Amino acid sequence: MSTVHIESMKEDISNIVLMPGDPKRSDYIANKFLTNVKMVNNVRGMNAYTGLYKNKRITIFPSGMGNPSMGIYSYELFKEYGVDYIIRIGSCGSYDKKVNVNDIILVNKSISESTYAKSLDNYDKKEVCSSNKLNNIIYHTAINNKNNITIGNIYSSDVFYEKEYDYNKRKLNLNVLGIEMETFALFNNARKFNKDASCLLTVSDTFYDSEMLSSEEREKGLDEMILLALESTLNL
Repeated sequence: MSTVHIESMKEDISNIVLMPGDPKRSDYIANKFLTNVKMVNNVRGMNAYTGLYKNKRITIFPSGMGNPSMGIYSYELFKEYGVDYIIRIGSCGSYDKKVNVNDIILVNKSISESTYAKSLDNYDKKEVCSSNKLNNIIYHTAINNKNNITIGNIYSSDVFYEKEYDYNKRKLNLNVLGIEMETFALFNNARKFNKDASCLLTVSDTFYDSEMLSSEEREKGLDEMILLALESTLNL
């Protein structure tokens, strides 16, 4: 089988998917952490791989940037490929000084002004939760592996170059730790199909100082988060 955007056979995709945003990060994860790796998609350069992590069959499938792109790939994976679990492994900007560059956030809730959910199935709320099941597994895996993570909400924007705003006001009014661009669509698709989705984010930059990760560091320097996600899949 194939869909408009994915050329894989159904049996080529695991029911457990890790989703980086960047296709190059997908290449990196598959080459460094998986064995018996098979490329299962390269339509539009969205390189996806299925392989083994400690004998657990995992698919690494990039989402691209933004809610619309995440919406397409996670929708098709959930609906057409029988995927049960998706963990987004991405980056974000921090609003809160308690999470700094290279810190890891486990997302509890995505809050957005996006019309994605309204257009998808008339869901008109501006927030949607991640999977309690997945979050509990990730949290306890982090404790066991001595990973320092912060649990909190994230703002999911459809616009990267937003007009000027007061990030402190957004932080306080919405109770969010920072901003990214994909969780709202992912969590809504999981809600629609009664699946499980979660998200780990490494802070790549902040809104209160100039420190930031380079593009190469975002591609190849997020091993702690990646390993936490991989280790968490062993409990599924």
